[in-house]
Amino acid sequence: MGKKKPKSPSATIAQNKKAFHDYFIEERFEAGIALEGWEVKSLREGRAQLKESYVIVRNGEVFLFGAHISPLTSASTHVNPDPTRTRKLLLHNEEISKLIGAVERKGYTLVPLSLYWKRGKAKLEIGLAKGKAKADKRATIKDRERAREAERALKHAK
Repeated sequence: MGKKKPKSPSATIAQNKKAFHDYFIEERFEAGIALEGWEVKSLREGRAQLKESYVIVRNGEVFLFGAHISPLTSASTHVNPDPTRTRKLLLHNEEISKLIGAVERKGYTLVPLSLYWKRGKAKLEIGLAKGKAKADKRATIKDRERAREAERALKHAK
C-alpha cells in the first residue's frame, strides 16, 4: 500500500534520436506545451513519441504536429482523445520572432528533440536545424565508429 516514489523533476519523457541523425542542430529552445488533462496523465506514464513529429510556425505562433501521446484507458470517459492533435508551443515573443526569421529567410527547420518534466511542467526542447545530406550522415556514422574503436583500443591498452 506504499506510495509510488515520484520520478525526478527533470525526467525525460521522450527523445527524438532520429533528429540528430537527419539534421545538424544549431540552436536549442525550451518551450512549454499547451496540454489537456488526459495528455498530462499519459505523459506522467511516459506514453509519448516524437519520432514522426515536427514544429511549424503559423500566424506568429508555434505548433507541434504529429507528436503521439497515447491516451490512458483509465484517464477519462467523457473526452474523445486525439493522440496526434496539434499542440501549441509556448515561447516568448522574442524567441518566436527569432525562429520565424531563421525558418523563413535562412532555410532552417524546427525539430522537436526531447520532451521532459521541469518543475512539474512538461517542456519540449526544439532545435533550429539544417538538414544533412546522405554523405554527411555517412560521415557522422564513420566518426562515431572511429571514436568507439579508439575507446576499445584504450581499454585494451590498460
